[in-house]
Amino acid sequence: MSWRGVLFDLDGTLADTFDLILRSFRHTMREHLGTEPPTEAFLASMGKPLPIQLYDYARSETERLAMRDTYVAYQRSIHDEMVTSFPGAVSTLRALRERGTRVGVVTSKGHRIGRRTLEVCGLSNEVEYVVFGDQVERAKPHPEPVLKALDALNLADDPASVLFVGDSPHDVRAGRSAGTKTAAVSWAPIDRRILEAEQPDFFVRQLEDVLAVTPSAASG
Repeated sequence: MSWRGVLFDLDGTLADTFDLILRSFRHTMREHLGTEPPTEAFLASMGKPLPIQLYDYARSETERLAMRDTYVAYQRSIHDEMVTSFPGAVSTLRALRERGTRVGVVTSKGHRIGRRTLEVCGLSNEVEYVVFGDQVERAKPHPEPVLKALDALNLADDPASVLFVGDSPHDVRAGRSAGTKTAAVSWAPIDRRILEAEQPDFFVRQLEDVLAVTPSAASG
């Protein structure tokens, strides 16, 4: 028994963007605050859209918007040289589609930089549908982005036949709230104990492991 659909988060799940994100954050904080705040809280909020993350650091709405612009401009300038797909990303997505499984991406990233990440990682042709963070009103951990993907891929009638794979608690919560099964990845920069507390249906040690987990294993 195979999954009817598998949805993936992008950053930290399919695309190795950790160093890019951290470097962009530190640059933005130096530019606007003159210092680098501890990164632990920022890392814990990964999975949320950037504009929401910046509420924790900006001293005014004007500064928050300026921080966003600084972050986005800097990230674009270094993006292509720092981003790559995780091992097995392309082959795993291709194998799923060859099985007849619908494949989608649900990311908090905006559509412009998100599409570029997919292109640089060689994933654009392996994904049927993408929900970007700026295409929904309520981002993960709200289920809206996942529900949007389920609807677009004609999977909304049976979300339990779909697996959502991600690297953050926000991914697990969003998938569960939308009715899907969930898998957390072991290469996430977040402490595994934080992910374990969310009780995902599966942990995967490498992307190819997604091909081995089944709906029947989740229900058991």
